[in-house]
Amino acid sequence: MDKKLLHGAHTALITPMNDGKVCYADLQTIVNAQLSSGISGVVPCGTTGESPTLSDQEHLQVIKSTVEIVQGQIPVIAGTGANSTAEALELTKKADQAGADAFLLVAPYYNKPSQEGLFAHFSAIAECTEKPIILYSIPSRCGIEISTSTIQKLFEKHPSICALKEAGGRSAKVSETACALGDDFVILSGDDGLTLPFIACGAKGVISVASNIIPSIVSKLVSSALNENFKKARDIHLQNYQFFSDIFLEPNPVPIKTLMHSKGLIASPEVRLPLTPPSKEKKDLFNQIAKNLDL
Repeated sequence: MDKKLLHGAHTALITPMNDGKVCYADLQTIVNAQLSSGISGVVPCGTTGESPTLSDQEHLQVIKSTVEIVQGQIPVIAGTGANSTAEALELTKKADQAGADAFLLVAPYYNKPSQEGLFAHFSAIAECTEKPIILYSIPSRCGIEISTSTIQKLFEKHPSICALKEAGGRSAKVSETACALGDDFVILSGDDGLTLPFIACGAKGVISVASNIIPSIVSKLVSSALNENFKKARDIHLQNYQFFSDIFLEPNPVPIKTLMHSKGLIASPEVRLPLTPPSKEKKDLFNQIAKNLDL
């Protein structure tokens, strides 16, 4: 796959659920809506898709279903990370067989491996596929950061490890990575509110939560910034910055699912334990936010 296909706005898809089960009818509806929006790619079974609470069978079926709906129109970047190397390896192999175009691999969580452990973990997975791998560094959830030196070592040894989803909140990390690895390595923002400053520092796009519900707007923000129309990009960023913040008022994906349900995009806002529905106060706030959304 051409690495330039990793540029742009990619949606970290929610996994719609109803009565304790994955709702595949809603999955088809939301993926089709993404396809008609001009989005660059979709990411099933990331943490926005509640991957830690999906069974292996559900995890792979969501990826397979997404691939079947997309039919090669845009890249499907499958979330196949885990805190167990063996589990991440198996998920990646099976997602590869299911037709995923690339893989998003989060840093192992809870285990807190050393940088050498991270290098060994991602190297083992890279050896099982020739398709592109996006590393996912999110220290606030994993307790560790994938260092720039580790990323550089991985890219040099395994050219398929060619991208980073950076969710550490620091534009300095984006600049540092861009300087160290050059333009051939793709950096993507992992935070909607930081997409514009990250692109200004060398990122090539975003893996977005907001684009579950406003994909066209996020796409326009990214394309404007990548085309160096920073005034237009800044206007879109500022117009939507409050929304980019509001969707994290409760643990992701609780707010975005609540908003999508309020707008009739999914049948249920259901999330799986240990996530819980928003309080009545927050639900009222999300309902008001949904009313203000001009979709």
